[in-house]
Amino acid sequence: MNLLDAVILGIVEGVTEYLPVSSTGHLIITAWLLGLSEEWRTKVAVDAFTIIIQGGAILAVLGLYRARVWQMLRGLLGRDGVGLGLFRNLMVALLPAVVLGVLFEEVIEHYLFHPRPVILALFVGGVLLLVIGPWQRRIFKEQAPGTEPGSEADAGTGGARPTGRRYIEIEQLRWWQALVIGLLQCVAMWPGTSRSMMTIVGGMFMGLRPRQAAEFSFLLGLPTLGGACGYTLLKIWLDGESTFLQDLGGWVPLVVGLVVATCSAALAVHWLVAWLTNHGLSIFGWWRIGLSAVLLAGLLSGRLTITPPVQLERVNPKTLREKRTLVVPMATPESTEAPGPRRREPIRRVSRPMPQYSATRA
Repeated sequence: MNLLDAVILGIVEGVTEYLPVSSTGHLIITAWLLGLSEEWRTKVAVDAFTIIIQGGAILAVLGLYRARVWQMLRGLLGRDGVGLGLFRNLMVALLPAVVLGVLFEEVIEHYLFHPRPVILALFVGGVLLLVIGPWQRRIFKEQAPGTEPGSEADAGTGGARPTGRRYIEIEQLRWWQALVIGLLQCVAMWPGTSRSMMTIVGGMFMGLRPRQAAEFSFLLGLPTLGGACGYTLLKIWLDGESTFLQDLGGWVPLVVGLVVATCSAALAVHWLVAWLTNHGLSIFGWWRIGLSAVLLAGLLSGRLTITPPVQLERVNPKTLREKRTLVVPMATPESTEAPGPRRREPIRRVSRPMPQYSATRA
């Protein structure tokens, strides 16, 4: 990976992490188009890189929502009941991802981390975003000022209030509603679906306005993305024989990717909040459908092809460790002595390489 690759992937990560378009799906496709999926060692290093630079997106949200974060910290100290309730809801929503992520990590990486499932998820998610906005506006009603139940204006109507459910505030979210949002977040383990899309849509299902649903999604991303980033770093740290930095090209691409992801994520979050104040999610639905259509057209026309990368037989793609070879002394024509006893090497379990893919242009 060179610096230009790091900058491109950092921009893609930062811009798409909190937009409902799937950062993982865009990163897989971008790495595919940049030719970073052609060798196992490079592919595994880039996969780890894209998870680690999520730390930049975390820093962006910490800066933009520092007041909410401080409110939750005060809640943990017993000084803010609303902050404590928000923190509790975030932990409840996080729990399903922790459990299912650990159970199905290898299955997801094996079967879903390549372009075809991503293209399918992009299209299906785009259709969902086109449907959810009009649905919510039909089901939920704006609460006009002064018409709350029991108010003077409400009494003047004789109790005949408009039908439909009322929007709720983020502070009014209950624990079971947070759990539903957390379960929907697990659907985004299929790359191309989008964690932000599922949590924003889940919040809207529960009665949050799009802007507040996005805020809950951003805050939920702090422990979710932070856990994934920390887990990846921990695995690299504990694996004393990992060649991650060598295969990536050193520390410089990693630092550049983090900085670029932080800046681009801050801009994307600021823009998304402003957009959702007066608009819906349809624009992201059309983007997802359009991108999947372009990629599918490229594949059908032969301009893009999906081919397996070159396998490096001496590398375990799960750990990036060199496989040990067994050397057996053989008798030579010059020697009449029988070969010596075979030396036994420690048995090491090697995972079978996963079917990763790269893109070539016709």
